[in-house]
Amino acid sequence: MKRASDSTVQLGLEANWKQFVLLVVINGFVGAMVGLERTVVPLIAEKDFGIVSGTAALSFIISFGVVKALLNLFAGVFADRFGRKRLLVIGWIIGLPVPGLIILAPEWSWVILANILLGINQGLCWSTTVIMKIDLVGAKRRGMAMGLNEFAGYVAVSLSALATGYLASVYGMRPYPFYPGIAFAAIGLILSIFFVRDTQAHARTEAQQHRESLSRLEENQLQSEEWTKSSFQPAGSERLHQPKQPPELTQFQDRASLGQVLLETSYRHRDLFSASQAGVVD
Repeated sequence: MKRASDSTVQLGLEANWKQFVLLVVINGFVGAMVGLERTVVPLIAEKDFGIVSGTAALSFIISFGVVKALLNLFAGVFADRFGRKRLLVIGWIIGLPVPGLIILAPEWSWVILANILLGINQGLCWSTTVIMKIDLVGAKRRGMAMGLNEFAGYVAVSLSALATGYLASVYGMRPYPFYPGIAFAAIGLILSIFFVRDTQAHARTEAQQHRESLSRLEENQLQSEEWTKSSFQPAGSERLHQPKQPPELTQFQDRASLGQVLLETSYRHRDLFSASQAGVVD
């Protein structure tokens, strides 16, 4: 049975283009937050803190990567449990202190902390905008939603890195290159709170449509089998026949555990395995 709040939900880009464009813009701000660190922070490590060892520099990279990877892993579960919009807002709140921590950092550990917070921000906000776009456009345009999300994010990464590098060359390493980051986080948070609408109703609508489609498929198959038996089965013969569910329905009803999903996407399925390798390299 459909929920009342889902009755007016429409899937597709035409019906949801305003929210879709808004989420593309928001993911641009998410990417811009990463670009803040790309060019300037390694120079700050050497100039302000005297860090030249590979181990110290590696701690900066690992702190971001591990945290972001874990949040990417659980973002979908959190989005279903707590709501897409709520998760997006939480991600932006966590990202707010990042520029200030780097600006005020008296020691390298502050920068590591900022990097951890940035990893949480990226893991929650980037993944959530992907999920929300897919919710809006439905199954047929998932690839387009994913592509536009990545395009907006990485273009913003490169432009932000270029801008912060320029500001650093003109005004110095701190604080001016990181002032735009305060604006990025504030605008992203404001847009997420006041203008973004949650898309869980769209996901429920798509799931309901999928169930109805599979139910019709099963019904048609059963009718076809009944017609075949009545038309071609010899008179007087009886066979016990247990109709088989369509494989699509069986797959839909089975709920894979997180471990099974990890095994399937990271090892068993070759295409997904190659995509996972590409993600590690990235």
